[in-house]
Amino acid sequence: MVLRFPQDFLWGVATASYQIEGAPWEDGKGESIWDRFTHTPGTIADGTTGDVACDHYHRFEEDLRLMRDLGISAYRFSLAWPRIFPQGEGKLNEKGLSFYERLIDMLCVLGIEPVVTLYHWDLPQALQDMGGWENERVVRAFEQYAGVVFRRLGDRVKLWITHNEPWVVAFVGHYTGEHAPGLRDFGVALRVAKNLLVSHGLAVRTFREIGKEGEIGITLSLSPIHAFSEREEDQLAQKRFDGYFNRFFLDPLFRGAFPADVLEWYAKKGYPLAVSKEEEAIVSEKIDFLGVNYYSRQVVRHGCEEPLLKVATVKPEESQYTDMGWEIYPQGILEIVERVFQDYAPRKVFITENGIALPDQLVNGTINDGARIAFLREHLRYLHRAIQRGYAVKGYFVWSLLDNFEWAFGLSKRFGLVFVDYATGKRFPKESFFFYREVIEKGIEEESQ
Repeated sequence: MVLRFPQDFLWGVATASYQIEGAPWEDGKGESIWDRFTHTPGTIADGTTGDVACDHYHRFEEDLRLMRDLGISAYRFSLAWPRIFPQGEGKLNEKGLSFYERLIDMLCVLGIEPVVTLYHWDLPQALQDMGGWENERVVRAFEQYAGVVFRRLGDRVKLWITHNEPWVVAFVGHYTGEHAPGLRDFGVALRVAKNLLVSHGLAVRTFREIGKEGEIGITLSLSPIHAFSEREEDQLAQKRFDGYFNRFFLDPLFRGAFPADVLEWYAKKGYPLAVSKEEEAIVSEKIDFLGVNYYSRQVVRHGCEEPLLKVATVKPEESQYTDMGWEIYPQGILEIVERVFQDYAPRKVFITENGIALPDQLVNGTINDGARIAFLREHLRYLHRAIQRGYAVKGYFVWSLLDNFEWAFGLSKRFGLVFVDYATGKRFPKESFFFYREVIEKGIEEESQ
């Protein structure tokens, strides 16, 4: 039996500007926080930077032809804010914006829908020097930046995403310090999280006011959070972690208020967060879709691994894990879709990222990544089940088209459907590339009963 997806379903791949583009100083681009962070000793596991990455800035035409050969109908990518506004605000850099216009024009010629993310983590360093996302001036700078690109690109781009994974930006960048800008202050992280959501809402308002045809949403990293046991302390730990990871963002976006139990817990721990009614109204501006990035679930128990939350994570021994150490849990994509629609009722959902890092090896010009094929197949089966149950899931984007710069892991982790030889820049489609092409063409075979 072949599982077929709806005729108008968007099949795509996703990338992010800093992870693939390279060319950090060309054509007037300004410094980003990731340019600064990766050049700070000790921040990146393998000591590499994104200075070259996949050299997509110079090779984008080759990469778009790979997309055409793959047969996708949509390409999700992000704009590098400091390419367009080198200082984050003020003078527009026409050469930087022109790069994205050329890319989008070629996508349109190829019949591939551009899906544009405004912010995938590369804040202009000049804005970070002002206090970054903790400073309300940066929120307004984002609103200005969004308005400029809506006006310039909105005749060709019909699907917009304001932010990618604000949880990661806020807490991995400002609490654990593993990502740029490398801060370790929970109070700052909370204020950053709120301001990211406010900036999202302001960008949505700007989009509506400009009146361009199209749709706008936000992408969240979401996971099912499972309690390790039925014990009350583990059940409470599950609720706290779900509040931290999922509800802190979903509730204000769809219910107009930050979750009271989460704010109460943080205040009790010495981290009160001031939120005005006006801010909540801005955050809850109606969006056209929710983007969901799904990679794995979290199993948690009461513990001190995360002392502020009184939570520890558990790695089930019977499970398989990716090269990132993430549990392979394909049914979680169904669980999170059901949870989102039942609790928050978005108009529709796109799976804006799903993929797996593996220690891929190039052997005689080929890459046999059967584990990636199995990963994609199982996740797509569960996603098909969600659609059969009536949930409005309208597209799926594999992370990622190319092996790329994987943030704090540098070039050491490979997520791509296409292998990149970083020494030469040469691209080699993996076996999963051809598997995904076949899925797009014919559907996916259901497992025999």
